[in-house]
Amino acid sequence: MTEQTTRANDAAAARPTLSGTADVLPVEATEAIARAQAVSTGGIHPHEVLLSARAANIKQSAVRDVFEISMQPGLVSLAGGNPYLQSLPLAELGRVAERIIAEQGLEALQYGGGQGLLELRRQICAVMAEEGITDADPENVVITAGSQSAQDVAAKVFCDPGDVVLIEDPTYVGALNTFEAYQVDVQAVAVDEDGLVPAELRRRIEEITAAGKTIKMLYTIPSFNNPSGVTLSPNRRQEIVDICRGANILVLEDNPYGLLRFDGDVQAPLRAGNPDDVLYLGSFSKIFAPGLRIGWALVPAHLKQRFYLASEAVTLCPPSFNQMLVSAYFRDFDWKGQIRTYRALYQDRCQAMLDALEQHMPAGVSWTKPAGGFFIWLTLPAQIDTYPLLQQGIDAGVVFVPGAAFTSVEGPSNKLRLAFSSATEDNIREGVRRLAPVLAAACSGN
Repeated sequence: MTEQTTRANDAAAARPTLSGTADVLPVEATEAIARAQAVSTGGIHPHEVLLSARAANIKQSAVRDVFEISMQPGLVSLAGGNPYLQSLPLAELGRVAERIIAEQGLEALQYGGGQGLLELRRQICAVMAEEGITDADPENVVITAGSQSAQDVAAKVFCDPGDVVLIEDPTYVGALNTFEAYQVDVQAVAVDEDGLVPAELRRRIEEITAAGKTIKMLYTIPSFNNPSGVTLSPNRRQEIVDICRGANILVLEDNPYGLLRFDGDVQAPLRAGNPDDVLYLGSFSKIFAPGLRIGWALVPAHLKQRFYLASEAVTLCPPSFNQMLVSAYFRDFDWKGQIRTYRALYQDRCQAMLDALEQHMPAGVSWTKPAGGFFIWLTLPAQIDTYPLLQQGIDAGVVFVPGAAFTSVEGPSNKLRLAFSSATEDNIREGVRRLAPVLAAACSGN
């Protein structure tokens, strides 16, 4: 065992559970303990041998765990990337939902088409037009159970076990879990303050193909990346697509935050102008309501049928009532005005967090300064693992998400994610104030 592996295992063994009562162990150790417990109580259940090899790659989400602990009274949560639903016209939406059931209940509560309602697909094209995608055809839009489902379908349709998917480092934990479940080889590409580095993308493609591996997709969140908040600069966007086109790599663009740019000057997605090379994922989770679980994929025309059939095989059909409620909201309400409300709200909260970080953080800690979205990404000195700091943060009354959740790279991470979207400005300031001594102690070696 190498010294690096020993350190990584030691750090992993020190990770707190979110109940605060024991240590979180690596998956392999947890499974070994479970087997030992099974033997002590009468042996491993016969069904264990029925599990697929893929099942071993399906892991517990650290982010979901942190969400659960953040509900404890007295804790300030800077962990959850939740939209601020209190600003929605909830009473009016309740009356709309009642009317849909009363007047269209037989349709709303019945099976629907596998691709989704045509009215909603047309509305989705109008939403994408606000972002700069002006050539979308409703026939190439597939309604999904959030963009998470679309990621799953994309992995299923395009990836065999061992195929490579390139990702930004860091990236969305849900995508990592999806790709790993399909036994995909997830390979990171370096980013800087302007997003994916084209030269690094070229280098990684050359390196991986030289090793005899097949790269199927580049998964990217170019606008206000989750977790880093970084945005891919406009002058790199087309170059990234061109590099992938030249290597026959499909771009899987995930853009849930694109409309939430604070100044309203929305940057055109990679899909704009590249209809054949980019599979675009959108979601109503951040601009309307995540609980409805409605997202979409705008699929290149030559790939749409395969994608649609795979999606239908998973969900049969997206929920009709949920689609109708989303459609009514975008037809009858001032959704663009709501977007402007969100932009102002999140900008104020982001600025409150940036100001608090500037006031309280110790020397040696740096952070991103996003122009939109939900998140700020902190970097601590290289020797610090932020996972063991989670329990110390909980003890201090604040919750964050350790950086190790957002990378495919093994070993400790000196990063952590803070979310400003759902906390009040007062709670943001208090949460950062509580977190600062924890980070200061880590930086000083105490």
